[in-house]
Amino acid sequence: MPQKKATAAPRPPAAKRPARPVRPNEVRIIGGQWKRTRLAVADKPDLRPTPDRVRETLFNWLASLAGAGGGELPGWHCVDAFAGTGALGLEAASRGAANVLLCEQDAGLIAQLQAAKTKLSAEAVRIDRGNGVTALERTTAGSLHAVFLDPPFESVALYEPALRAAARTLRPGGVVYLEAPRQWNDEELAAFGLASFRYLKAGAVHAHLLRLASEATA
Repeated sequence: MPQKKATAAPRPPAAKRPARPVRPNEVRIIGGQWKRTRLAVADKPDLRPTPDRVRETLFNWLASLAGAGGGELPGWHCVDAFAGTGALGLEAASRGAANVLLCEQDAGLIAQLQAAKTKLSAEAVRIDRGNGVTALERTTAGSLHAVFLDPPFESVALYEPALRAAARTLRPGGVVYLEAPRQWNDEELAAFGLASFRYLKAGAVHAHLLRLASEATA
């Protein structure tokens, strides 16, 4: 009988290169002296770091206002009133801000912010455990270049007092960054003496850059 021709064993599939692990508990600084530095983020269900795309757009807006080139904010004074991960305030410090106050009430997040400050040797950064609205109310009027307002989306009652307190702290040309679950219109903002200057929607995030209404109409 004729012998059956032997068939080659099937070649095993080529091994796939392992994908880069997803690290949801990190946040990345986008620009400045600490560019690409990754910082730990606490595993908290209500913690919502500003997405990279939104932060990149925001700081492009701010850099264009600063007019210094290279994405820098030299000499700026800023308050991150609901700091959380500190991503906004630390980004500002990375880009040359002279003074950045991070306000946060959660003890665990305060410890994380302190660790980030130590890791970066961020001398321009101050950390305050307390209410961000109260901190703004205690800030000298007309002294800030930028206020970052990113309260928890479910804390609806915080938005109005935060906007009111932030508006009085702005120096000429200063801005408020507002992150919210919906878009705020000019009629609503006018109640606080503010007006919309730039706007971006990314997923569930509505990102607003606001300035004093008196400057918007000048």
